[in-house]
Amino acid sequence: MSPINASKALSDQNSLSQIRMIRAQTWLAAVFILFSFPNAFADSNFSGFWKTFKSAVMAGDKAKVAGMTKFPLSMPYEVKAVKNKEAFLRRYDEIFKGEANAAQCFGSAELHKESDRRCEIFCPFKETPKDKDNAPIRFVFELTRNGWRFVGLDNINE
Repeated sequence: MSPINASKALSDQNSLSQIRMIRAQTWLAAVFILFSFPNAFADSNFSGFWKTFKSAVMAGDKAKVAGMTKFPLSMPYEVKAVKNKEAFLRRYDEIFKGEANAAQCFGSAELHKESDRRCEIFCPFKETPKDKDNAPIRFVFELTRNGWRFVGLDNINE
């Protein structure tokens, strides 16, 4: 092999090595990014979220419910939104034991799927817990970039 051909072969090997190195670095960077954002593969299935959320409300686990809520939390007409976790924990009873008894309702509530990204649960007034025909208290859930979250409470009669 002539010195020119040997030099070209060496150059080709170096180029190939550099390409392989860049591919490996790119792959490692992609893996690092995915592990840096654990919610990148958030559960897009509402049923798993709902099972956990419902259980937490029924158990009165305020901290767990707060962790599954998006802030600010929308509230009924003329009621101030819940701005953050601290306010949520203070107002927990207002949200889940106010007009409706959510812990009681959630045990048998039917899911109303508005879209692939929005679901609602309707509950009756706590004074008439068995009146499923008059269930105006709406708990709203949306699929966010962090997975499903509780995003609002509403009284559809107001």
